[in-house]
Amino acid sequence: MATERQFVSPIVPSTGMALYLHVPFCQTKCPYCDFNTYQGIEHLMGPYLEALTTEVRLWGLVLGHSTVTTLFFGGGTPSYLPDGFIQLVLEAARSAFDVKSDAEITIEANPGDLDLAAGQRLLCQGVNRLSIGVQSLNNDLLSLLGRRHNAAQAVEAFRAARDGGFTNINLDLMYGLPHQTMAQWEDTLQRLVQLRPTHTSLYALTLEAGTPLHRWVQQGKLPEPDPDLAADMYHYAETALAAAGYYHYEISNWSLPGIPSSHNLAYWLNRPYLGVGPGAHSSLGHYRFWDTSSPRIYFSQVKQWEASNPQPFTALTEAELQGVAPIAGYEHIGPATACAETMFLGLRLLDGINLAEASAQLGVDLGTLYQSQIDGLIALGLLEHSDNRLRLAKAAYLIANQVFIRFLG
Repeated sequence: MATERQFVSPIVPSTGMALYLHVPFCQTKCPYCDFNTYQGIEHLMGPYLEALTTEVRLWGLVLGHSTVTTLFFGGGTPSYLPDGFIQLVLEAARSAFDVKSDAEITIEANPGDLDLAAGQRLLCQGVNRLSIGVQSLNNDLLSLLGRRHNAAQAVEAFRAARDGGFTNINLDLMYGLPHQTMAQWEDTLQRLVQLRPTHTSLYALTLEAGTPLHRWVQQGKLPEPDPDLAADMYHYAETALAAAGYYHYEISNWSLPGIPSSHNLAYWLNRPYLGVGPGAHSSLGHYRFWDTSSPRIYFSQVKQWEASNPQPFTALTEAELQGVAPIAGYEHIGPATACAETMFLGLRLLDGINLAEASAQLGVDLGTLYQSQIDGLIALGLLEHSDNRLRLAKAAYLIANQVFIRFLG
């Protein structure tokens, strides 16, 4: 009889998949955040670790010890986990999957959790990339965002991580905030450039329904974000980061040459990924599916799946997904959806999409399928087509959704 490691999954290609690990814990939850995160449930960290490593082990079993190319600890605040948790999860992942020796392993971190010793511990545990949630280098704006660090602590956290041995560090920033001025944004960008992280992600504030920040704006306690000012901030970032030698490779992401986020590239290239942990999403085979959001329900459902004695999947079907107890829902990705998603995800990359390669991968001639949409968008000056690559025109970066929607329906 074939052993677990001899079985080759027909679901994950030989090129492998990305692995996302969701951490639902935060010391404090920011008023703009609508992610599946919680504060005040630290007593559940132990059961969480047991359930997460069990889910990782079971997926490794049913997917035949498939290859994993990148790992990403997101949240929530993974850096808030007790010392040693990340190492135990990584050990479980390496036992369950064939994790590539050069795999990019990222952990999201709060500046308040990072000092020289913490950075060195993470590096020793196997993490090789940090994504630090700085959000702003202005203390008034950090207070507005409910962040538990100030600007000086953010700078010190970055320097401590770099001094501790990290050579690949992303800094997240937000713009288009209530009360944020262009002068504040320019100051933050110039200070970021001086720090010289290998990567930066810049996100315009989105007021998510149900969040305190959205409610405060509705109640008139805060002004509505100014979209024209946010656009000016984005254009300033384009100029400032280009002058500093950063490569603008995705609508919201810049890196030093040759150091993009490999994990996020897997999403934009519509490659397979597995998400584990409460509320984590996956895209494998012809299905997208997600785990239950409630941590307590997730714990019990992982135990239920383990007790069912799962066997290696020979295919990914609705019946197989229904047997995975932590899965709360799923949807089938038909050919039309796969084609549309390949187009608009690929167009987020500023180098664009290679239509020939994408067509070969899908078995559909995308250029023919979307000829009228492509021709219309080129005529409007929103797309460019050269060397068999279709890409957003620069004028479309801030209105990309108006391009993407043309490929839906």
